[in-house]
Amino acid sequence: MSRPLTGKIALVTGASRGIGRAIAEALANDGALVAVHYGKNKAAADAVVANITSAGGQAFAIGADLARKTAAQDLFKEFDRELMARTGSNKFDILINNAGIAPFAGFSETTEAVFDEIYAVNVRSLFFITQEADKRLNDGGRIVSTSTGAVRTPYGPVTAYSMLKAPLDNLTKTLAVEFGPRAITVNAVAPGAIDTDMAEFLRADEGREFALSKQALKRIGQPDDIADVVAFLAGPRARWITGEVIEATGGTNLTF
Repeated sequence: MSRPLTGKIALVTGASRGIGRAIAEALANDGALVAVHYGKNKAAADAVVANITSAGGQAFAIGADLARKTAAQDLFKEFDRELMARTGSNKFDILINNAGIAPFAGFSETTEAVFDEIYAVNVRSLFFITQEADKRLNDGGRIVSTSTGAVRTPYGPVTAYSMLKAPLDNLTKTLAVEFGPRAITVNAVAPGAIDTDMAEFLRADEGREFALSKQALKRIGQPDDIADVVAFLAGPRARWITGEVIEATGGTNLTF
């Protein structure tokens, strides 16, 4: 079996469940040593690590609350300690900015507290985590972030989330130029309707039917559908792709 990431080290934020878990497992399956980040649920992250190691992979869990202003420093304090113990260095190769929150709140229902939390986790922490990662990423590395198809086609019930993912798409292009001289590629993947805890409405008949009515491919997406795209972008075959936001939405809203 081909393991294109053998010898590589990856950090995946928000990896204790859903899309993040699938990404962590995919990268480990491809041979990477994976840091599985969690925000609050250590037991869930430990379960991901156990699943990876039982399959013959390598992983460890690290915790940090990304809503805090010190999120980046907190995350890398844990990361550096754990990685140094395993490799003698804090250098790594792949950053996956996956962590995010999407409270279901329309425009009228979005409070300042809700807006600020979405901004803190989805925008501010990602920016400064990437800034800290810059000090540790090896040349020829990869940065892949999880965006959303709701940037192109905003979804009213998550108004602030749709709005606050757009800066990530912009940052992806800026950072592709910033990191290009070091042969580090920077891309984003924009999922559509994916069956995760964050999109629980898809498990009800009404939500499922609504999503399917918008898609060219008539099934609800699974976390592995996104993880496979991310794993490709994190691997050697994506060496000439950078600054791109790749939609993985099952063909959502392709026509009027």
